[in-house]
Amino acid sequence: SYSLLHASRKTFSNVKVSISSQWTPSCLNSTAPELRPYELWNSSHLFPNAEEATLFLGTLDTIFLFSYAVGLFVSGIVGDRLNLRWVLSFGMCSSALVVFSFGTLTEWLHFYNKWFYCCLWVVNGLLQSTGWPCVVAVMGNWFGKAGRGFVFGLWSACASVGNILGAFLASCVLKYGYEYAFLVTASVQFAGGVIVFFGLLTSPKEVGLPELGADEDEVSVEEDANRPLMGNDDVDDDDRNYSIQATDNDNQPKAIGFFQACCLPGVVLYSLAYACLKLVNYSFFFWLPFYLSNNFGWKEAEADQLSIWYDVGGIIGGTIQGLISDVLQKRAPVLAVSLLFAVGSLFGYSRSPNSKPINAVIMAITGFFIGGPSNMISSAISADLGRQDLVKGSSEALATVTGIVDGTGSIGAAVGQYLVSLIQENLGWMWVFYFFILMTSSTVLFISPLIVREIRLLLHERRLRMLAE
Repeated sequence: SYSLLHASRKTFSNVKVSISSQWTPSCLNSTAPELRPYELWNSSHLFPNAEEATLFLGTLDTIFLFSYAVGLFVSGIVGDRLNLRWVLSFGMCSSALVVFSFGTLTEWLHFYNKWFYCCLWVVNGLLQSTGWPCVVAVMGNWFGKAGRGFVFGLWSACASVGNILGAFLASCVLKYGYEYAFLVTASVQFAGGVIVFFGLLTSPKEVGLPELGADEDEVSVEEDANRPLMGNDDVDDDDRNYSIQATDNDNQPKAIGFFQACCLPGVVLYSLAYACLKLVNYSFFFWLPFYLSNNFGWKEAEADQLSIWYDVGGIIGGTIQGLISDVLQKRAPVLAVSLLFAVGSLFGYSRSPNSKPINAVIMAITGFFIGGPSNMISSAISADLGRQDLVKGSSEALATVTGIVDGTGSIGAAVGQYLVSLIQENLGWMWVFYFFILMTSSTVLFISPLIVREIRLLLHERRLRMLAE
């Protein structure tokens, strides 16, 4: 379900060059045929030049992410109180209709209006925000802490798979017109929403299985994957796992409040860190195909296909780093090491030569060190934060916590998209990459208290093992 949501988002970034050409007079577009009468065939242009069209595209990205961020805070709370299947399927189908109206219907009707585009993208952001809190909550209902880093690291690749799917679908039909790229992805997403409505099982109890944690007490020590972040080292870990949505019918727990969730240990720090990291990750998501076409002069379809390598690196990075964090039973140190390498990879990618193979390799490495930590924070770490001991009496907390972390991240990403277009227009692409390096370094800075704390506990545990031997 989340792959399909991301595929429809990716479509917009993959067709920016085509939309920009459509929104500017054909006399500025050397590839467009000269059609008469001029006034009729150029009635669709919204902007006098490509620079203003590009700035508006960045504004649309910002509008989407701001509404998406606001929606995440609300959707997390709604997801903890209503049936997750209903919320998720409604968001998918409704968003598909909005995407169809934005990219396909307006082109078929030759209706071009900036305010109409902005309103549709606000609604799309609100509807798409139902996705991530709901899917993380469902995964949290089915998987306990044992191996969560690996399981969630592998599963969170769904966003990158969606990016690859969106890029593939868009590049296949782009030659017929950008409106068909929106049509295909919107249709697939709508069909996925129908399947989710009739087929999704949100918790084990729906098929008569025991609730998560009912038979996991004997492995609670192995499942203490994030104890340093969640509380003191001497906290009793009995009955540490429990169901988030699956509850006893006679003793229905109340969902945790928004401000209570904000006060949970680690939520604020990881939210601020994710705001910086998601800014960088989503800038690649929204602007990478445009950057490749604009900076190197490559064809739009070729740039779309080449941008897939960033997501391939993110898939591998999230899985491997999640596995390492399970082995160490600590998340923050793994994030720190990856982000330090990310700074170097960003510097290297900013100086990539005009060579597709070399660019693809450096792009994949950059995706490994940026996309991997981003996937980890938004999935495994959010699940850890939403299932700590402090919310045992109010177990329906995971969707709310996930909404807070991802919502704060989306606010940072929203501000970033406008800044990227502004920096690129005034200073050039090189300064955009310097901005990315600054934001990546800020991510490490925000989680530095957690890094220090977890490294100390790792050293302490190592000393205890040496004494025991």
